[in-house]
Amino acid sequence: MRRLPVVPLLALLWLATPTDPLGAQGSAAKTRTAASKTTVKKSTAKSTAKSTAKSTAKSTAKSTASPRKRTTKGTTTTARTKAKAVPRPRIAAATLAGATALHAHLRTLLEGATNSGRWGVMVVSLTNGDTLYDHNGDELLLPASTMKLYTAAIALERLGPEHRFRTQVLRTGSMRTNGILAGDLVLKGAGDPSLASPVAGGTPGLQPLDALAAQVAAAGIREIRGDLIGDASAFDGQRVPDGWRARHLQTSYGTRVSALSFNENLTTITVRPSTRGAQVSFGQPVSGLDLRSAVTVRPNARGASIRVWQDTLTHEYRVSGWIGARSKARTYQVVIEQPEQFVAAAFRAALEAQGVRVTGVSRMGRAPSAAQFVTAWDSPPVSTLVATMNGESNNHFAELLFRNTARSSGAVGSAVIANESLRTFLAERVGIPRRAVFAADGSGLSTLDRVTPRSMIQLLDYSRSASWGPVMQASLPVAGRTETLKNRMRGTAAQGNLRAKTGTTGDVVSLGGYVTAKNGEQLAFSFIYNGVDRWRARTAIDAMGVTLASFSR
Repeated sequence: MRRLPVVPLLALLWLATPTDPLGAQGSAAKTRTAASKTTVKKSTAKSTAKSTAKSTAKSTAKSTASPRKRTTKGTTTTARTKAKAVPRPRIAAATLAGATALHAHLRTLLEGATNSGRWGVMVVSLTNGDTLYDHNGDELLLPASTMKLYTAAIALERLGPEHRFRTQVLRTGSMRTNGILAGDLVLKGAGDPSLASPVAGGTPGLQPLDALAAQVAAAGIREIRGDLIGDASAFDGQRVPDGWRARHLQTSYGTRVSALSFNENLTTITVRPSTRGAQVSFGQPVSGLDLRSAVTVRPNARGASIRVWQDTLTHEYRVSGWIGARSKARTYQVVIEQPEQFVAAAFRAALEAQGVRVTGVSRMGRAPSAAQFVTAWDSPPVSTLVATMNGESNNHFAELLFRNTARSSGAVGSAVIANESLRTFLAERVGIPRRAVFAADGSGLSTLDRVTPRSMIQLLDYSRSASWGPVMQASLPVAGRTETLKNRMRGTAAQGNLRAKTGTTGDVVSLGGYVTAKNGEQLAFSFIYNGVDRWRARTAIDAMGVTLASFSR
């Protein structure tokens, strides 16, 4: 708290007024003085001086003295008043006619929306080609998940909407007539983010690993006298993008990056009490993984205190704590630290379910160049993956798509190469300066990502005329209707009209996309706020979106 200078009591009483927040707070000091209607005794003056010295010392750490008022009995008492909070400006949309009125209203919204932080806002008419509003349009800001607009654009541009990622099963060694493979079986990933999705490949309920295992058995393989290998060499070894905060790394939106990923690199572990102790198991059938439990069962208890994690050194999954004997089963989500090893173990369990025996271990590795093809699983097309990424704001899909854009030129999938590929595309095809965009990742979770509102507008404008433009627009949530905008701007002119990508982190709120104005103009907008006043910022962003939908000229 700011300390006040030590000043004489009379000065304090003069400074403290009912509208002064420090003076109003000073009523807590409960300073009281008494004075005669006609005279003031010297003893009173002395006592006042003493009390002033004490109260002044206290007031330096608290506040100024309270204002005084005259009572009906002629004595003076301390007036107790509370500081009235200054009302913050109301945030509201408006129906406006004319570019000048729109500019003034957006400026007013921004000025009153937040007390701190930085804004970057730009609105352009794609129909007329003029800029309707520009506030810090060239300032580099954290984009949060609006970074996915850039990832979608480079994926659609470099790979094409119909491209599919093929996960292959390869073998080493020779096949014998009795169905024995004298070698290893390799599951080679290609960066498919949808592997093990409930609707992967477009067939509801069909799991890719089960389908691949059935195809291996159909190929005549009955026994594998070797290891089961998970190969993620299509990407580099960086599992955590630069700039990701440690607090995100055990969340469902901050999982590891791997070219061989499974179920978005999340699994579950279930703990059940029994008369033989705690029973611990994976939610997904796996074979060959170490799961160590130190969970105890407490008699007559109904609760539980469980810790579940994966040891990154030994690769073991560990569970500790206690569960009550009368507790229901408890299920815990776990981030998979070595995805390719887990996928290999899950694939082994799928093979065993098909009657295929594996004598070796499940491990991570790389397929030799001479490995022979057995079968494969193709992902849904990139257009479907982009729709999932933007609709759900799915970070896992974004990271794998981003790295795959680096592979389109024959390089290994890495964030560094993907960033260079993105900046080259933006500079050469869209006309965006390289300095205007930096992507440390594809999802926008990194604290190192930077974009300018102008670059976002330019990208949206380019996308509209690109061959894949309809795919991009269809992937964006619709205000009041779908996905991350389903509950926003409902019952307004923006509902069913505004299409945009949302972005939210602990210190970012953003929105970028398209809206059709009341007069039929198609507008592109980029709203980015960096700061801690996120709720009012989001309210202001929605108000700006509705205002644009209601605009005419």
